[in-house]
Amino acid sequence: MPESAQDSAHDANRDPSGPTRRTTLRTAGAAASAAFLLPLVAATPAAHADQSRAEGAEGPPADGGALQRAFAAAAAEYGVPLSVLLGVSYLQSRWDGHRGAPSVTGGYGPMHLTDAHTALLGAPHHSQGTEDARGDLARPLRVPKATVPEPRRLPARLRTLGRAAELTGLSAEALRGDESANVRGGAALLAAAQKRLGLPRSEDPADWYAAVAAYSGADDATAAGVFADEVYSVIRGGASRTTADGERVSLDAAPAVAPDTRQLRTLGLASPARDPRVEAPKDVSCEWLPAPYEEFGDNDYGNHDLGERPSSQSIDYIVIHDTEGSWDTTLKLVQDPTYVSWQYTLRSSDGHIAQHVPLKDVAWHAGNWYVNAKSIGLEHEGFLTAPDAWYTEAMYRSSARLVRYLAKRFDIPLDRQHILGHDNVPGTTTGTIPGMHTDPGPYWDWAHYFTLLGAPFQRTAGSSGGLVTIRPDYDTNRPVYTDCETAGQACAPHGSAAVRLHTAPSADAPLVKDIGLRPDGSDSTTGVNDTGARATTGQQFAVAGHEGDWTAIWYLGQRAWFQNPKRRPTAVSAKGLVVTPKGGAAEVAVYGRAYPEKEAYPEGVPVQAVSPLPYKLLAGQSYPLGLRTRGEYLWATTFDPAGHKVVRGQDVYYQIQFGHRVAFVRAADVTVRRSGK
Repeated sequence: MPESAQDSAHDANRDPSGPTRRTTLRTAGAAASAAFLLPLVAATPAAHADQSRAEGAEGPPADGGALQRAFAAAAAEYGVPLSVLLGVSYLQSRWDGHRGAPSVTGGYGPMHLTDAHTALLGAPHHSQGTEDARGDLARPLRVPKATVPEPRRLPARLRTLGRAAELTGLSAEALRGDESANVRGGAALLAAAQKRLGLPRSEDPADWYAAVAAYSGADDATAAGVFADEVYSVIRGGASRTTADGERVSLDAAPAVAPDTRQLRTLGLASPARDPRVEAPKDVSCEWLPAPYEEFGDNDYGNHDLGERPSSQSIDYIVIHDTEGSWDTTLKLVQDPTYVSWQYTLRSSDGHIAQHVPLKDVAWHAGNWYVNAKSIGLEHEGFLTAPDAWYTEAMYRSSARLVRYLAKRFDIPLDRQHILGHDNVPGTTTGTIPGMHTDPGPYWDWAHYFTLLGAPFQRTAGSSGGLVTIRPDYDTNRPVYTDCETAGQACAPHGSAAVRLHTAPSADAPLVKDIGLRPDGSDSTTGVNDTGARATTGQQFAVAGHEGDWTAIWYLGQRAWFQNPKRRPTAVSAKGLVVTPKGGAAEVAVYGRAYPEKEAYPEGVPVQAVSPLPYKLLAGQSYPLGLRTRGEYLWATTFDPAGHKVVRGQDVYYQIQFGHRVAFVRAADVTVRRSGK
């Protein structure tokens, strides 16, 4: 979820914005999810044909794998068309069982049967740690405290596993941990929905539209319909992939399938028109649930700032968060004026979206005021503490559609210098670095996400290109993480988008250190929330050497090594522009925000310090250039926006990929050149 949302970094030729504000959170109040939903839309694009666990990976024949046979057997047992069962499962888990590990919302197995009664966090994302989501040092530090209501009864969409147990006679343990049993449970739920709706057990997949829509658990017709449309898009386009456990599963394309969408009425769900204030593509389900803009005691206000973006400041970033709280709790919090804010929340079960803050305004979510002023924040529902293991395909797809829409509207490049995780946002000053948040973490599948965005990470140069793009195979890349459930204990094995960085080309060598994260010089760890020695899929770094199966990169002012064997590479070659210290300079200062020089501030606007971080870019090192921008600061500390002011300076900054988080250097201090030989 969002951090201190106001100090934000911005892209070249984009406007940095000002402070976000935040106050002590009162117990979240009124909640009711409003239902302003868009009209039902046409089916979405087909699934990619082959999303295998590794390029060129071999697998068993499509009709011979145990999981493929389990789908066929369950479809026959419960009278559900095989394509319907496979399509629903693909949109939930891409057919992965995740070895019994639950999703971020307590869903299990290929059918995402939910059993979330023990998975709620005690504190939501923005109430954890010391990060101020505004990130504006012009305001007092505020870390909101929230009392999360214990629900008397979780919504039905978060407890489908119990219903599946009743229908099949199988134990909850089997439904959670045995993939064949899990598939039977999902088939039973679909068949029961078809019967409840008074519809025949037809062999024609087109006759199952309402049951598929009901499987989403959505409480309105638009969200249920969009989910069903996605499933039928998969059915029409077909899909084939090898799961993380080596199971090859295929769904043959059936382009002629035309479901009877009129069946949606049998669900009896409300279908209000889309609110005109919603800013989202037409092929997603999105409601308007506004965050408040209110003034309260001691000249305080919340929970965002009014603006006129992009005319006042350019929007350069989209920041990916996870909520670390349930959908209902998250919606209550964002409606509290004393809490913080973000633009969108996305629901796990069906990908439904709620918009809270107009895109012209500045939300408080990233922990960096410069980034807040230049960004849009997306919160993805996820509240499982141990660990945030996997996210549903429905949410990935909905998020990708939204990001594509936003990127096109605001001319935001689809790369990892502009599409940031909250864990990639830099601290604004040395003192804020240890408190910066680490979501969505190493289990967010950036490679799959960017494939859905239409911008997959690919080789762009030969071995002499001078850069590498981190790209391990998500399913088979399983570094050991600790501290998911118990301090010091290993997390359950799971695919990861990150590689670990060492001081020498050996797995026994110490991990590289992050002096900002640990000012005492102590070692980085394997902790799931420790980003000190981690490079993540899609990030680019300058090559600093090769030795055997190991590649070195420049990282936080030091040479860092990661395992990159030719037979199973974890990165691909790339080329581009890099920055290096100007001739004669031994080192260059690095910053967490691109603020103007002091001469740029008009009377009445306090000068904000241009504070270097504790790192140094040393002579002989180079770092990939992400964007170029002039220094900029949004002064916004009053409820009345008439007092707000965008300060623009003459100093030019370059954003670089410096470590796991991005950073800035002054253009006057560095030379820009092409990477490689």
